[in-house]
Amino acid sequence: MKKKLFIFSNESIFSQDEKFFCDNIDIKSSPEGLNKKFEVHLLGRKSYKKRAHEIKLKKIKIFSNIFSYLYEVIKSTKIENTKYLVISITPYTLLICIFLKLFGKTPIVYLRSDGYGEYKAIFGTFGKIIYYFLFTFTSLISNFISCRNYILRKKKGKVVSPSQLDSVWFRKPKSQEFKKFNLLYVGRIRVEKGIFSLASLIKNKRDISLTIVGAEKNTSYKINQSNINIHLTQSNKARLIKYYDDHDIFILPSFTEGHPMVLLEALARRRPVIVFNEIEHVVGKKKGIFVTKRNYLNFFGTLNYIKKNYKKIQKEMMKNKLPTNKEFIEEFVKAIDEY
Repeated sequence: MKKKLFIFSNESIFSQDEKFFCDNIDIKSSPEGLNKKFEVHLLGRKSYKKRAHEIKLKKIKIFSNIFSYLYEVIKSTKIENTKYLVISITPYTLLICIFLKLFGKTPIVYLRSDGYGEYKAIFGTFGKIIYYFLFTFTSLISNFISCRNYILRKKKGKVVSPSQLDSVWFRKPKSQEFKKFNLLYVGRIRVEKGIFSLASLIKNKRDISLTIVGAEKNTSYKINQSNINIHLTQSNKARLIKYYDDHDIFILPSFTEGHPMVLLEALARRRPVIVFNEIEHVVGKKKGIFVTKRNYLNFFGTLNYIKKNYKKIQKEMMKNKLPTNKEFIEEFVKAIDEY
């Protein structure tokens, strides 16, 4: 019999016709992958807006308020042969950790990104103070799994390498004629993701176009520029790969990132990647990633360098050893089992 794994998330999950949907692909793929080893029970917040990715799990519960959510948390602590995984640190998930600990269970908290950077991008300096207290208290009552060592802030924890890549992503990419600066961003449209900063940077630049794939349904965004096209979050893998193949350069404008899986997707399709210096740690030993400052002069210089050396850069990118989703799930299972 499989060991039960309760996964608690602050993510919004939409339900329709007994099916469940989310926007964050990791909330779909990680529980589905872990379900091969564990009997996964996924819990999240109820969304009233349609979401992009169907979560293919049998045991999902969503809650419209924190009280019903916490009641279910308490009920789960009475089940034998069970582990408890909490996704990210927020005020919501901290409460979940506290209740698990009060009822004799030690939660495993999975840190997917640098909360310090995210809270600072949203709330300014005060945001870092908020996250400091959230992180510090959580560390006293939980075990950690992280996608980066630095995110642990010298606390004990296990490190895994998230990835969505499978054999389909590594098929020979489409050749692309570099005619203009045709940029792609795949991800959520959020302040901390730096997308509004990027839009401002390329405003009125006719030789640069940007495609954004990551809009939510029934939501309007304050990006109204002739050189920017916005598309809904894409759940179809073949269509998503086509977005990468139809563009010359992938850009990740985030102010903070842990282990961005879209970066791996771009590298798998051999599309050069531009990041800003706030997240230069994501480069590591990977070929084809270029760091620039958040000003137009430096940014445009990086674009020109990539254009002049495009074929050479793509050839170098073939040397990258990229993690696969299968390897990631194996790492994740091992890390959970060791707690």
